[in-house]
Amino acid sequence: MSRPTLWSTADMDDDLADAVDAELSIYAQQGQNPAIYDQLGAQIEQLEPLLAIQQHMAALAAVPDVVKSVSGAEPFDELNSILPQFIVSFHQAILNRDLPSITMFYTTTFPKLTDRFYSRAEWPEPEIIAPLLSSNNATEDQVHIFLVLYRDLYYRHVYSRLQPNIDDRFHSYENSCELFNYLLNSPSSANDESDEPAPVDLVLPEQWLWDIIDEFIYQFQVFCSWRSKVKSKTDDELMMLADGTGVWSSYSVLNVLYSLIQKSKINEYIVALKEEQGKENPRPAEEVAQSISPYTALPLYRTLGYFSVLGLLRVHVLLGDFTLGLKVMDQVGEFLLGGSSFGAKTNKTSFTALPTLPATHISTHYYVGFCYMMLCRYPDAIRTFVTVLNFFQRMQRMRNYSGYERKDQYDQIAKTADRTLALYAMCHSLVLPGSPFTRLDDNITNSAKERYGDQMGRMSRGGSDALVAFEELFLYACPKFINANSPPYDDPEAIALLLNADPADAAEGSSPIPTDPTHRHLRLFLASAGAQSPLPTLRSFLHLYTSLTTEKLSSFLDLVKVNESDKEAVEDAEAEEEAIQEMMVLKQSSKSLSRIVPVQGKVDKGNDASSTGVRAQGSLLAGEMISTSDLNFVIDDNTIHIAESTVGRRYAGWFIKNTERSQRVLDEIRGSPLPRGKIGQKQHVPGAVTSGADAGAPAGSTDISGHKKPPTKTVAWGGAGTRATVDV
Repeated sequence: MSRPTLWSTADMDDDLADAVDAELSIYAQQGQNPAIYDQLGAQIEQLEPLLAIQQHMAALAAVPDVVKSVSGAEPFDELNSILPQFIVSFHQAILNRDLPSITMFYTTTFPKLTDRFYSRAEWPEPEIIAPLLSSNNATEDQVHIFLVLYRDLYYRHVYSRLQPNIDDRFHSYENSCELFNYLLNSPSSANDESDEPAPVDLVLPEQWLWDIIDEFIYQFQVFCSWRSKVKSKTDDELMMLADGTGVWSSYSVLNVLYSLIQKSKINEYIVALKEEQGKENPRPAEEVAQSISPYTALPLYRTLGYFSVLGLLRVHVLLGDFTLGLKVMDQVGEFLLGGSSFGAKTNKTSFTALPTLPATHISTHYYVGFCYMMLCRYPDAIRTFVTVLNFFQRMQRMRNYSGYERKDQYDQIAKTADRTLALYAMCHSLVLPGSPFTRLDDNITNSAKERYGDQMGRMSRGGSDALVAFEELFLYACPKFINANSPPYDDPEAIALLLNADPADAAEGSSPIPTDPTHRHLRLFLASAGAQSPLPTLRSFLHLYTSLTTEKLSSFLDLVKVNESDKEAVEDAEAEEEAIQEMMVLKQSSKSLSRIVPVQGKVDKGNDASSTGVRAQGSLLAGEMISTSDLNFVIDDNTIHIAESTVGRRYAGWFIKNTERSQRVLDEIRGSPLPRGKIGQKQHVPGAVTSGADAGAPAGSTDISGHKKPPTKTVAWGGAGTRATVDV
């Protein structure tokens, strides 16, 4: 969708222009009176913001159906009164460090104004609203930082609702650099002549801080994808890209994230919190933060540092470095993900010491699980995906929770959860059948089969159809990978080769066009998945025997045709060798590095263990080799000896869960009121056997006078006899 031009209206408003001309004519008639001149200048300064706003209204009016009016008034009259009030109030809330008001303006008012007035148009440029800020008696520095924050919202709206041009891409990068330089390198005070930076006295909600980091990485990703398409560039764009080789470079983005982590000392803060957990009288989190550094003492820098770690994980995944992506999560992953995400005990301190937003929770688990999947650590990937998918299912049942009220946020979270479910389906198919990791959560498995049942069936059967299904799900669920290096726009000869290159030669490797990073990672993943495609068939044959020869196994696998009369010994040897190679692949696939290891007997003090019989290793990269299959075998000469082990099902958890559920049902029954009968009638007891007028008296009982009553026909609860005695 092309973006409408909003700033082509250069003519002044007729009424305002006439008013200014009239004042100038009066001034000319009265002579050069300094008092009148000053008064006229003040009036003109007051008219400038209104003039800029009305020019903006006139530009919006030129765009058809761009404004939605929700009241009986004209839409532009409504906007003309709302917009200045919103800008001034928003600025005043930031000056007053009023966090509830800032949160309301950011999460509620700004999205509503966007949907009503700017769904297909730009917000006013910062230069237009700048004169409105003078009414708050703010300093030049305070006005400047508000305009930087407003410009961040402005470009975020352009990226999400409109189509950014090259100027928007460059200016959004410059604004991001200006914002982070202000946070990292602000001087201690205006009167201080030293160059030592000091923390900024700024209060922003956690959701806004996460959106700043998230949007910074998103714009970097979008720019890299757009920059790699050389043939779609105009001459002006080629010139600007040649002059701006450092714009949105990988080095600058990584430098910002690492600088925020180092400035906030978030890793040291988490280590200190972990040390306090083992003490009898731990210090509060705020006191721990103040003891580390002045930056750590402020929630602004702690939150930005934490979100920068999560953003660094995302950037390394986009660049294809999955090991480094998990490495940067050493402290944060162990503290926040180590227990609750992988089956060990929950770390309750994390929910109060650091922010826990739904978007950060789901995004972090998605990228951590994807790293595990690309490193062939499928058990850890499955555990990660199961945790976040369970969280999303609970989140769906509480849509009215305050963290999920914005529809755009929920839609983005739901999309990430659906991609996570696709990754879970892939990992579930790559783990050998019979593995305990395929039975971690039946609800998630059933959801995956409902959503991707056809692909899971093809992936489980193996063969060429499996690779097609793997490719389909991988391209849908994987992150949008990027190239770390820019095309050589500053080299005219190299760019000419790229512009004149034939895309058909790229598949043969003779083209200078770089390989698409997504398809490069796809080939690596399919190479690993393709090696496991024959394993389901091989495993099904091994389950039928306790011992068999390699020759017989090769005949089962159709690696040699036993009915051919011209079969030679060389062919038999090659077929048996190929069968042994596949068995070695099966042997390797039945072992995996896992961060969660089973616990046998007692657990040493200090290890992170839980009642489920597992123990979590320290960092996300740590782990031990575990068996992921219930089938084991050895090859002695040409004979294969198979041993199948069965793991007893743990019934304790099932009984505990259902016992608690039965107790809750019983408590609800006991707490529910009994049906109330009419005055003078007997009270009916639920579940009791009734008979006509003597409801509640058993058959063959005696009355007050001692006479024995004859047995009567019993009526169940809710029957005709019962309804006759109960006041409905």
